[in-house]
Amino acid sequence: MSVLEVDLSFLFVVAVILIWFMIGYQFILTVFGYINFMKSIKERKTIDESEFDFPSCSILIPAHNEEKVIAATVEAMLKLEYPKDKLEIIVINDGSSDSTKEIVESYLAGDSRLRLYDIPKGEGGKGKSRTLNLGIKAAKGEIVAIYDADNTPDSKSLRYLVANLLMNKELGAVLGKFRTVNKDRNLLTRFINVETLSFQSMLQAGRWQMHQIATLPGTNFVMWKHIIDELEGWDEEALTEDSELSIRIYEHGYKIKFIPYAITFEQEPESWKVWIRQRLRWVRGNNYVISKFFRHIPHFKNKRLGFDLLYTLALYYIFFVAIIISDFLFIISAMNLVSMSLPGPYTFVWIMAFVLYIVEIMLALSFDREDTLDKWWIIVAGYFSYCQLWIYIVIKAFWIEKIKKEKRTWDKTVRFNSPPKQ
Repeated sequence: MSVLEVDLSFLFVVAVILIWFMIGYQFILTVFGYINFMKSIKERKTIDESEFDFPSCSILIPAHNEEKVIAATVEAMLKLEYPKDKLEIIVINDGSSDSTKEIVESYLAGDSRLRLYDIPKGEGGKGKSRTLNLGIKAAKGEIVAIYDADNTPDSKSLRYLVANLLMNKELGAVLGKFRTVNKDRNLLTRFINVETLSFQSMLQAGRWQMHQIATLPGTNFVMWKHIIDELEGWDEEALTEDSELSIRIYEHGYKIKFIPYAITFEQEPESWKVWIRQRLRWVRGNNYVISKFFRHIPHFKNKRLGFDLLYTLALYYIFFVAIIISDFLFIISAMNLVSMSLPGPYTFVWIMAFVLYIVEIMLALSFDREDTLDKWWIIVAGYFSYCQLWIYIVIKAFWIEKIKKEKRTWDKTVRFNSPPKQ
């Protein structure tokens, strides 16, 4: 065996171990997610059969050039089953140059719960965090709910979220599940649908059940307004303001709970160009969160939160390094450029890790009854294409942040004309 062959064999073994560890841990999270799913069925029934003295609630909807989606969103908000005298719906118009403002104004006369907050000229256009920090000043409710401008929540979604907040004084925030309204538009939206559902079943439901940790998703969540006031609002430097705020809420002594039965439907990117821009913002935002809090991990009050942040770091970088090594060795081996003679069953272990990946995704999809036979080819095809594109996203984000040192600026996701939710 040559020196090169020994070195490559060693790299392959390391890659297999890392891949197996990450996928194995995610399978454990999926199992805990299933436990959470089963418990949630009973929990939802209890809430449906109970009476609550609901506090006042302000819904904040940041809106910048949302004429394609804002009408459906406003109509969905007006149908929410929440005491009418305790609900206000505030659309925050962040300098829209299209007909967003006019569309919202057409609904104002029909329902006193709806309000339009126009950000003063020259103060807006600086991202979602800035929009929320300005808009929350107009909120009168004891509880604040956040929904993106393309969201159409189920009528009971807000009620379920607030009920959980009332039932557990340890909670500072409660988040629900988001579903893809345009999931059948094309291959990309099918990939995204599988990704988002499995992410929520594993990393949201699973982490909550296993570690009592969940991360705010940017939409379909509620929190006590006094906590936001105490934390002095959202970090305007953060591109993923939800992740950054989540850590500060935990460090403030509260928990964030995920409930899978408070559902909203949202639009996902329908073109690869839009998807890449959105994901770059996510990765750059999470890089900022990691760098902001990394040195404080040993001092976190919640030690599991520190582990969770390290897991995020491992998922974005260590796991992807292992994937890159694995892909590289697979390609050069397939081209007969090198051969590796390994004493152990490492190739079999790699194959089993791939099988485990498929099984855990299908199990996660079963929570939403989307574990149909046609999903098998989506998962397999997605692994060799969609998942591999994340390598490009992570590398490009690193290049933009560390090499080019570009300033972080908010990049709004482009909207499309979507079909009604199914």
